[in-house]
Amino acid sequence: MNRSIRTFPPFAVVTTLALFVLLLLGACGGGEEIHEDDIATGLIDSRETILERTVHRPGGEEPFRVGTVGGTWTSSINNDPRTFNTLTARDADTRAVIDPLFDFLADYDPYKREFTPALATFEVHADEETDSLRVVYTLRDELYWTTPNSSPDTWVEVTSDDVVYWYNEINGDRSLQLPGYAGQFIEMPDGTAARIEVERIDDRSFAFIYPRIVANPILSTNMQFGPRHIFQPAKEAGGAEGVLDLFSVDTPVREIPSVGQYHLIEYDPGVRVVLQRNPNYWKTDEAGTSLPYIERIEYRIVPDKNSEFLMFRDGSRDSYSTRPEDLDTLLRQPNPDYTVFNGGATLGSAFFTFNQNPNTLDPLKYSWFSQTAFRQAMSSMLNRERIVRQVYRGLAEPAHHFFARVNPMFDEDIRLEYTFNPDRALELLASIGMRRDADGTMRDADGNAIDFTINLGAENNIGIDIAQIFADELSEIGIRARVRPIDFQRVVEMLTNTYDWEVVTVSLGTNYWPSSGSNVWQSSGNFHLWHPLQDSPATEWEARIDYLYNEGRFTLDQEEAKEIYDEFQRILLSELPVIYIVHPWAFLAIRDRWQNVRYDTLGGLKSERLFLE
Repeated sequence: MNRSIRTFPPFAVVTTLALFVLLLLGACGGGEEIHEDDIATGLIDSRETILERTVHRPGGEEPFRVGTVGGTWTSSINNDPRTFNTLTARDADTRAVIDPLFDFLADYDPYKREFTPALATFEVHADEETDSLRVVYTLRDELYWTTPNSSPDTWVEVTSDDVVYWYNEINGDRSLQLPGYAGQFIEMPDGTAARIEVERIDDRSFAFIYPRIVANPILSTNMQFGPRHIFQPAKEAGGAEGVLDLFSVDTPVREIPSVGQYHLIEYDPGVRVVLQRNPNYWKTDEAGTSLPYIERIEYRIVPDKNSEFLMFRDGSRDSYSTRPEDLDTLLRQPNPDYTVFNGGATLGSAFFTFNQNPNTLDPLKYSWFSQTAFRQAMSSMLNRERIVRQVYRGLAEPAHHFFARVNPMFDEDIRLEYTFNPDRALELLASIGMRRDADGTMRDADGNAIDFTINLGAENNIGIDIAQIFADELSEIGIRARVRPIDFQRVVEMLTNTYDWEVVTVSLGTNYWPSSGSNVWQSSGNFHLWHPLQDSPATEWEARIDYLYNEGRFTLDQEEAKEIYDEFQRILLSELPVIYIVHPWAFLAIRDRWQNVRYDTLGGLKSERLFLE
């Protein structure tokens, strides 16, 4: 929920694995043999040196200075926006230019671990005797949908009707398949599902009425929403397609309304997208000055990370999410006009997932992927330590837990059992009738060679390197894995519509709260990746996950809740519908002319507070 300027996550980074291998081969030319332990030691030494030369300045500790409004922040995206409609904006580049136009009802302070008012204040009213719960939100005064440089007579007031309409007719429309749909329903003690209803109180107030008490009601009802005065006529005229067709890339950007920190003011295809500060944004600093301080954000459209690095090197970009191989170059520059900040290990991790959808997957592949022992064997062939060394140069940590460390139900002792162990992988595969033939090819009990295709976004170069390492390790036991980079929008289409994929590597962010991800972990969810939208759980373990997920939502006693979520984690780390990879360390270089820099992976970059001295 922290609104911030686009900084690229580590999994969008390009690495030079081939160059790394060539350097190793060259080093072995005529002298003594270099052992892997020696290489690892060198990487660790380099890692410690890098950490000493970077700056750790996390949020939540040092107060912000009062700044002044002005300046242009220059950044970049790798692709043109695919839409300006928040309902269809799925890729990171599009979201980078769409998200600043919106805001949430509530914000979350990750350092204090509490929700705070954003567009609305809130009150929670619970009655344990009747097991009833109401969350009443009251919108701030003088919130408006505005367009760039518009006059007050054209502004449209934000009211409770916007929220109620969005909850019922947009998020609540199953045909739109939005992430918020599954979260509107709660399982009752008798096993039936009941909906969280919304009630309009007056122009500024509305209430969410729960059919029973939940442990984290703000998380369940917090939402972004769009302008009813635009989306309602579009839906009445064209149904679901009518709202999905709004705000295409052909829409004049100055006609797109905003309630967020910025307005869109320019889109030059293939060149740039420009945002301008929204002077009507509700948040102010301690002196009463409207935030954000940055007057203008310019996203240049460049083809790849190499171009971004060159932009930063030549001074035409204000920040750069640093790749492992760029750190030495940046840190060795004499008298640099920037600082490299170390944000620590990322909270989330990308993962591999194997399709288990019997409706769309080839029956042969389904017979493999649906077996728990097969997925456990795949995790046992994922060499996370090698990925840390070769892809991240030691600047990452293997992902051995399900919940993130910031999750209140995180437990260090609940760890992945199926770490890299080829011998164990062979035993697991043998337990389901899979063995290598005389030529070393892994075959199932019917003699079929084990092979599959791994899809991922073509721009995700570091993910491609990781998938290639996974495929290389699998080849050692006779399994052929083809790495197939494709357009990321095609990956999204596969996961949300066609379901015609075998293996995918993606990232869903962070398991920040134990009850988040209702549309992912529940079997009925539209983003239950491996087998979405189930009418009833397809497996016993998914039924158990459904039960535990719901029980956790309703359990207020923390000790009882921990027992529930401990089992929840253990099942997912055993059944492995998703196989987490590593937590890279995040580094961000920022020009020294910008003040108020606070950066870590917990809170990100608080860009609304950045200002020019």
